Amino acid sequence: MSARPLRIGVDVGGTFTDFVLVDEAAGRVMTGKRLTTPEDPGRAILDGIARLLDEAGARITDVKQVVHGTTLVTNTVIERKGARIGLVTTRGFRDSLEMGREMRYDLYDLALEKPEPLAPRPRRHVVTERLDAQGRVLKTLDEAEARDVARALRAQEVEAVAVCLLHSYLDATHERQVAKILREELPGVPITLSCEVAPEIREYERANTACVNAYVMPLMDRYLARLEEELRRRGLDGPLHLMLSAGGIATVRHARANPVQLIESGPAAGAMAAMHVGQACGLSDMISFDMGGTTAKMCLIEGGEAEHSSTFEAARVRRFRKGSGLPLKVPVIDLIEIGAGGGSIAAVSAMGLLTVGPESAGSVPGPVCYGRGGRRPTVTDADLLLGYLSPEYFLGGEMGLDRAAVERAMQEELATPLGMSVLEVAAGIHAVVNENMAAATRMYIAEKGRDPRRYALMAFGGAGPVHAYGLARLLKLSRIVVPAGAGVASALGFLVAAPAIDLVRSGVRRLSAVDWAEVATQYAAMEAEARALLVEAGAAPGDVTFRRSADMRYVGQGFDIPVTLPDTLGSAGVEHAFLDAYERLFDRRIEGLPMEVLSWRLHATASRPEVPGALGRSIGGEARKGTRDVWFPQTGMAPCAVYDRYRLAPGVMLRGPAVVEERESTTVIGPDASFTLDAQGNLVIEIDQGS
Repeated sequence: MSARPLRIGVDVGGTFTDFVLVDEAAGRVMTGKRLTTPEDPGRAILDGIARLLDEAGARITDVKQVVHGTTLVTNTVIERKGARIGLVTTRGFRDSLEMGREMRYDLYDLALEKPEPLAPRPRRHVVTERLDAQGRVLKTLDEAEARDVARALRAQEVEAVAVCLLHSYLDATHERQVAKILREELPGVPITLSCEVAPEIREYERANTACVNAYVMPLMDRYLARLEEELRRRGLDGPLHLMLSAGGIATVRHARANPVQLIESGPAAGAMAAMHVGQACGLSDMISFDMGGTTAKMCLIEGGEAEHSSTFEAARVRRFRKGSGLPLKVPVIDLIEIGAGGGSIAAVSAMGLLTVGPESAGSVPGPVCYGRGGRRPTVTDADLLLGYLSPEYFLGGEMGLDRAAVERAMQEELATPLGMSVLEVAAGIHAVVNENMAAATRMYIAEKGRDPRRYALMAFGGAGPVHAYGLARLLKLSRIVVPAGAGVASALGFLVAAPAIDLVRSGVRRLSAVDWAEVATQYAAMEAEARALLVEAGAAPGDVTFRRSADMRYVGQGFDIPVTLPDTLGSAGVEHAFLDAYERLFDRRIEGLPMEVLSWRLHATASRPEVPGALGRSIGGEARKGTRDVWFPQTGMAPCAVYDRYRLAPGVMLRGPAVVEERESTTVIGPDASFTLDAQGNLVIEIDQGS
């Protein structure tokens, strides 16, 4: 065991790669931030870890765990840069990926654009076999035909293959037979079986999930293998773990086999960090607001827990239009993500209006102020002109910002075409991006039947604290909490997440016909499988806890709702649980109608690790750094106090307007707000919404 047990969290974002180092023995937390290297994400990771260890006076042999999350899976699918894949499916279902669902995401668009399947039609092949909806074999698999299909795929030089046969979630025998033949005919080509990555009902979603897994598997396999190998070469003895989309952590082996489960790993970490901070400061109901360089993520947290979902939609043709992407059966933390970040590009639309995002400048070339070749003004550029960001103290002074270049670009690209001043355009960009985020948050919370005004806003990410005040005013929120190290909070989320896994088994049954002894046996097998996976990820066998749920609906309905199951399984208890869940969602309780279960789910988790709170300690001294002109809607450009967050004294109440600077982020506080540092080092802002 290392004398200095260190743990490191690494979050690779579209613009920055964030780092958090926890020194458990010293009770110390350190942070770091580097520009992402999109051509080789591992380079920024390795360089950042080396620098953080050097600052800590430690060696990589002291590190007992590295937890990593990445946007690589999402970006690969969005940018269509994955593997050349093939799909094997049941005869008659070759075109299900093209047909999709009956519903159109835009009823009135006569030229509706649908997402292109990851497996084009020439590389989609069929085999003769058939199960019915109860899992009974109607036609056995024609193995000779399956071998011909394998040879055809080999001739097409596929790099990965997905297999999705009808109703294989009930009986995986035929899929496994096809996989055996494929591995014989295509040695070394990775095979994804739908019965392994999404063993549940809904053919279209299950096929898409298998295809996405196959599409990203070769890339992720190489990336994770290289990263782990290089960390080992440099001396890492502890494990490399990956954050899953549902907020748990898993081994590299599991992630390489199921890369589709990493599709939302970064956003999930942000929600985990918000839950951790909320628990520490006694805040259980909040809106987690994570705004980075490329996107903003909002997540509703109630009772200290984020909601989960069993579905996710990737690579939307229309980024914010539900139904326009690839639907996946993947457990995720239920959040909303929009193209609003510091790197979001401002432009003039064809109608002569100012627009912001969703296109982002990323880290290359980045915003104009970075001086890395960017020519199109972004949200970060506007924030610089409005006085929110310091040209001398960005990233703690490591990266200077070029204000003159921003003024030139803003004038040429936006101010002149719009007939406005540079300052007016900058204020417009700030207002538009805030309103975009507020509108998305209102819709997200309204769909859950909640009133946003009863929640606090937990703001983090590099750009989150800059925009939290404006967003809170639009949402009529009175409290904002900005945790210590807000700019790298997602990386902290990796270190406070517990090993966790989600399993599912499907089979449509009327509630009155369920064999509860069979269900108990099924859950026992799922619990044994989950426990083994979590022990492999570092959990103690006796530390694993389980939460059971089911997807249920009234007979005849097209879609289901999640229902938390009672400890004792039986028809009466499960019926009561369904009625309660239905009433919470739809505000009505319909008794006496037949119900059915579609899927049984299990969430298994171990204890969350403890993280010392040293990151938020004040170092004392004079907190006031000076004064600079800052823009607010109420005042325009006006003198504003600038504070050093690291020197703020806990418990001292101060008034806005103010800017509070720290190494990885800046918090903007308006003239109608007061703020203080609490005992945990969180910046707590109270807004007078009556003004």
